[in-house]
Amino acid sequence: MDVTQTTAEGLKREFRVVVPAADLETRLNDRLVRLKDQVRLNGFRPGKVPVAHLRKLYGRAVMAEAIEELVRETNAKIVTDNGFKLAMDPQVKMPEDKAEIEAVVDGKNDLAYTVALEVVPAIELADFKGVSLERLVVEVGPEEIQEALKRLADGNKPYTAKAEGAAGETGDRLTISFVGRIDGEPFEGGTGEDIQLVIGSGQFIPGFEDQLLGAKAGDTRTVSVTFPENYLAEKLAGKAAEFDVTVKSVEAPGEVAIDDDFAKKLGLESLAKLEEAIAERIKADYTAQSRQKLKRQLLDKLDELHKFEPPPTLVDEEFKAVWETVLSDLKTQNRTFADEGTDEEKAKAEYRGIADRRVRLGLVLAEIGEKNAIKVTDEEISRAIIERARQYPGQEQQVWDFYRKNPGALASVRAPIFEEKVVDYILELATVTDRTVPKDELFKDDEQAAA
Repeated sequence: MDVTQTTAEGLKREFRVVVPAADLETRLNDRLVRLKDQVRLNGFRPGKVPVAHLRKLYGRAVMAEAIEELVRETNAKIVTDNGFKLAMDPQVKMPEDKAEIEAVVDGKNDLAYTVALEVVPAIELADFKGVSLERLVVEVGPEEIQEALKRLADGNKPYTAKAEGAAGETGDRLTISFVGRIDGEPFEGGTGEDIQLVIGSGQFIPGFEDQLLGAKAGDTRTVSVTFPENYLAEKLAGKAAEFDVTVKSVEAPGEVAIDDDFAKKLGLESLAKLEEAIAERIKADYTAQSRQKLKRQLLDKLDELHKFEPPPTLVDEEFKAVWETVLSDLKTQNRTFADEGTDEEKAKAEYRGIADRRVRLGLVLAEIGEKNAIKVTDEEISRAIIERARQYPGQEQQVWDFYRKNPGALASVRAPIFEEKVVDYILELATVTDRTVPKDELFKDDEQAAA
């Protein structure tokens, strides 16, 4: 067998492989000998079928299998001998001439083909002990606990029926039924029965609740609204609609005393224990946000410290996935690139840069994990799948089976666990300084991005 490298441009490699017909013949005979002990043919005792007869019956099919096996083995040997890490599966190009292929399968000609590879570049990792990061810390204050308590109490207010003929006011709870129409025709999702609505809560689209102010039990009103341009249901976005609303009842909110009895209704033994639980929950939220910001800082540092050409195919695939998401989001929100203050070409350049960064950082994290033997255990994957399954009560077994039977889905579970473990490893080496900040600073960037 003769293997010759013909191309070495950037991260692309190409090899020409020539396999003598005699080598293929040897492989064919070996496979036919093994096949002799497996097949059962009328007129022959088991294991006694002549190889020549098998060749006549199955020769071409077995030769095709032998060629396929040889190509796999040869590609693997090229990768191993050259110490390549592949960015994509090898791309094999066989002769295009049908007669030439037929001659190879018939054992008359040598097999000659090319294999194109795209490799991952060698990555020189930075010294992470020289990385300095800042972790934002927010202390949970008593006023936040009290605010959370008030929101909790508001969400657990008792409602009592108002006097007959009493009008609904802001804060009152109405029980309503409605039928919505667009251009006089009912539309999907526009009907509701015995729906509870607190006036002023913003549960419904803008303008709906305001038109129910002053409504009494037994009233029927026509509510005219326009769905927002960015409404999630694309078919309804920007459409004018009318709802025939029947008010079943009007209830006024009562007061909730925030005391030990209130805590006990929520399953805690005292108000003090409820306040502790709220403080822990707020602290967990702050810790998660702080971790997210710290990780973002770290990834920015890794981006600065590791500049190299990522495999073009990986970047193309990542860009394609990102771009499809961008277009889908714009379509869902009924927006254009002009609405975003840009145009398609500028947006493509920006998101290609994002794809480039994601691929490079993914390769860097993978390299760190490999060089430091960072592994994701089966137990860790199982715990993650169980957590996902719990989000679908009654379907836990189906969710579990789905992940266990689908390698791609299983990889989607493993990847974030691996990434977090690598991040933890780097943070152990880096210098991380805590800085106490107000809550607003911890969430500032995210709020600006949302705006």
